[in-house]
Amino acid sequence: MPTPRDLLNAAKAEITEIDPHDVAARLDHFTLLDVREPEEYEQGAVPGAVHLARGNLEFSVEGRLPDKNAPIAVYCAGGVRSAFATKTLQDLGYTDVVSVIGGFNKWKDDGLTWTTPRVLSAEQRVRYQRHLLLPEVGEKGQQRLLDSKVLLLGAGGLGSPAAMYLAAAGVGTIGIIDMDVVDTSNLQRQILHNVERVGMRKVDSAKMTLTAMNPDVNVLTYDTRLGADNVLDIIDGYDVIVDGTDNFPTRYLVNDAALIKNIPVVHGSIFRFEGQVTVFNPYVGPCYRCMIPEPPPPELAPSCAEAGVLGVLPGIVGSIQAVETIKLLLELGDPLVGRLLTYDSMDESFRTFKVRRDPSCPACGDDAGPIVIAEYDDLCMPHPVKV
Repeated sequence: MPTPRDLLNAAKAEITEIDPHDVAARLDHFTLLDVREPEEYEQGAVPGAVHLARGNLEFSVEGRLPDKNAPIAVYCAGGVRSAFATKTLQDLGYTDVVSVIGGFNKWKDDGLTWTTPRVLSAEQRVRYQRHLLLPEVGEKGQQRLLDSKVLLLGAGGLGSPAAMYLAAAGVGTIGIIDMDVVDTSNLQRQILHNVERVGMRKVDSAKMTLTAMNPDVNVLTYDTRLGADNVLDIIDGYDVIVDGTDNFPTRYLVNDAALIKNIPVVHGSIFRFEGQVTVFNPYVGPCYRCMIPEPPPPELAPSCAEAGVLGVLPGIVGSIQAVETIKLLLELGDPLVGRLLTYDSMDESFRTFKVRRDPSCPACGDDAGPIVIAEYDDLCMPHPVKV
């Protein structure tokens, strides 16, 4: 029977080993793969290394390192596990893999650069376990979510599901602007609130719900009217804006401010049994003014309070907004930039329409002048706007 030493020697006979200094001199060439256990990795690692414990290698590596022709340098603590891991990668079809001689111990002893990596806590690993299993998210993606800042315009029908799923996903900072109070008529669709909070400020009710759901989330509240005098200050520093407003003046105001601050807006709207979602990514795709240059007259644009809305509809549309937000934060997939997704609950149909940038758009067009932030209450609503 072969001994462990025999197996190691057999593996080393079929792989290529490399000195740590040769790897350090070509860090832009190699993808480094750290196959140590999590507790080892947490004590120190080579900057930029992909961490994948040896025990999970066979079933997880293709999701983490999909390019089987990319140069990979594998290291462990002393060079033993990396040798076996390198042989395994070769067996899996990876064509350019080497094992680092002496592993991380030699790397550190030789004075090469290393850092103590930022890692999730044990509690966070449990909470976000399903995210960590996704190669497209993983620990780095989850940390990115925890570092992200999302502003929700409104704590109502659309803001409720969007806020709850973003908080559950671990978006670290969620801002909510709303100047209204919880009313009994809200409870048919605004799931952030409950009967006991009728009469409470919506932003306070929303904060109670979100912080109870996930203590990782810092909820910032803005119990104020969004206007030309404060919109630039409020949205400043956020990574994404989730627009759950229900009137044209505020949408134009937010559109112009987001263009100035270069912040993507995930737009959603609902009416009776129908909803729609799109993403306005400044100067990448169309803006709101490209899609709707002028608002319709008031009689053609009734609010939900006037026309009604199916209670579950904002849950669907707001959840799609949350998906699009996470895609933007993690740079995943193909966000709805330049596309308008519509949903009809009566026949359960989704349709997607192309929306193109307007070269003559007064806000983002080729010859557009400086954007002036102004109030637009006179466009289609005679009363003050609130979100």
